[in-house]
Order: sequence, then structure tokens, then C-alpha cells
Amino acid sequence: MTRIDQFESVFKSADKPVFRYEPFAVGSALALTDLDGDGAESFSSLVRKYLDASGEEGMPPLQVVRGDEFGSIEECLKIIDRDKPELICTYRGLHSDCWRWGHSLGSYVEVLTQTVNIPVLVFPHPGSAAALSADEDDCSRVMAMTDHLAGDSRLVNAALFFTPASGTLHLSNIEDEQVFERYMAAIEKIPSVDSAAVRENLLFRILKEAEDYIQSCRAVVAEQGLEVEVIEAVELGMHVEDYRQLVVAGEIDLLVMNTREVDQLAMHGLAYTLAVELSDIPLLLL
Repeated sequence: MTRIDQFESVFKSADKPVFRYEPFAVGSALALTDLDGDGAESFSSLVRKYLDASGEEGMPPLQVVRGDEFGSIEECLKIIDRDKPELICTYRGLHSDCWRWGHSLGSYVEVLTQTVNIPVLVFPHPGSAAALSADEDDCSRVMAMTDHLAGDSRLVNAALFFTPASGTLHLSNIEDEQVFERYMAAIEKIPSVDSAAVRENLLFRILKEAEDYIQSCRAVVAEQGLEVEVIEAVELGMHVEDYRQLVVAGEIDLLVMNTREVDQLAMHGLAYTLAVELSDIPLLLL
């Protein structure tokens, strides 16, 4: 390695992304339900509890759209276009019974996450056992999930919004072990490269980037006087099963994740898999 290469490496390693605190704003929220009467009121109360968990002064106004007010996705989109909410709240299997089998979010949620540029807070279906757990528990443990946390301030800010004072914010970054091993397999075929050294240094660098970013999150949270404990999970893993274990171990009340892929209509592959499989907790889909 030349001196220029060494200097460039040192310079780049010092150029680290840091967390930018920009409070997640929800000026108004819209709750979509296919229920009426007491059922609709019960769901709106659950939504208010999660909005109130943010601790923001003056909970944002919540409009509840009941089951008899829309019967198609087209009508639903017209209501959203008319009211222009900054947060949509609904649940799996809206106007459908697909939630019984656990293999889909339902057509309404899937369309909303891809066609409307508004965060969607998705709860378990009111008819499921998981809905009772969400209704009884407080939203005190929030997890932000991604495979590339460094620089994703919007994700962290959104998770912070729903984390109450004295609550815990779990920042999780699990690098894909299969992808890492595929690149290492290619590197190991290059005779001039010390693959053992590359494996050790590359993995260290990848994980350290996320760890350093989480440390900057802790520093900003302290500077802002937010009484939130930040817990980190940075590792190499298999994604879905590892995140499931983290969610269970942390007794997570709300999982926050990105769903939109740049230049792609379908939901981000990992996000969709997790959204479908982790059916027993509320999700904030950005």
C-alpha cells in the first residue's frame, strides 16, 4: 500500500455519518377501520395510545374513517387525498380475512405502503390474539430495524417519536451473512489478496460503522435531554430469524422500518418478509 493509499484510508475512516436530530412531525393522523360502533371506537383508542406514547405536547388530531365509509381501495385513496394526513393508522387484513392465515398484510396495506408517500402504522387485526396484547401493553420499547443504519436519520427520528420518556429505543443493524460470505468467496479466489486479513478487517469495519453511528445517536439523545435508553444490536446474521429473536428478547412494542425501494414499486424484500412474518406486533412502515 502506498503512502497516498494509507492517507486516503485514514481520511475516509474519519469521515463518519452522524445522526441528525430532526423531530418526526405528525400534524394529523387518519385511522382506517372496517369496523363500526364500539369496534371502531376501540381501535381509535388503541391508535391514540400509541400517538400519546410519543409524549409530544398536544396529541395530533385523529380522524377515524369507519367501515361503512369506504368499500374499495379507490375510495380509500380518495379519502386520503382529500384529508392529506401525515400518518395513516390501520391494521392487517383490512376489509379481508387474510389475517387468519398470516401470509399477507392485506391488499389495502400493501397498496398504501407503495402508492402513498405517508408513513403507515399497522396493527395486528382486531380479531387476533395479538391485538389484545397490543391493546394491553404500553408502547415503551421501540425498535428501528435496518441492514444499513449509518446515516438513516429519518428512521431513527421516527422511532424516537414513538419512544416515550423512560422508554427504550433499540437500534438494530444486522448485516446479511449470506451476502458477506458470497463476497468473501470471490475474494478468496484472488491469489494476491490475504483473504483472512480481509475477512477480519472488512467485517470489523462494516460493524464499526453502525456502532459509531449508534454512538452518535446516544450523544444527540443526551444533548436533547430525551430520557430514552438507547440499546444497540449490531451483528452479522440471517436477517429474518435474527430479527425475530431480537424482537422477542427485547419484548418490542413497535417495530419501525423502511419499506420503499428506490426505483421499485414493490415493498423492500426484507421489509415485506418481516412485515408478514412478525404479525403479532405493531409496525411503523416508512
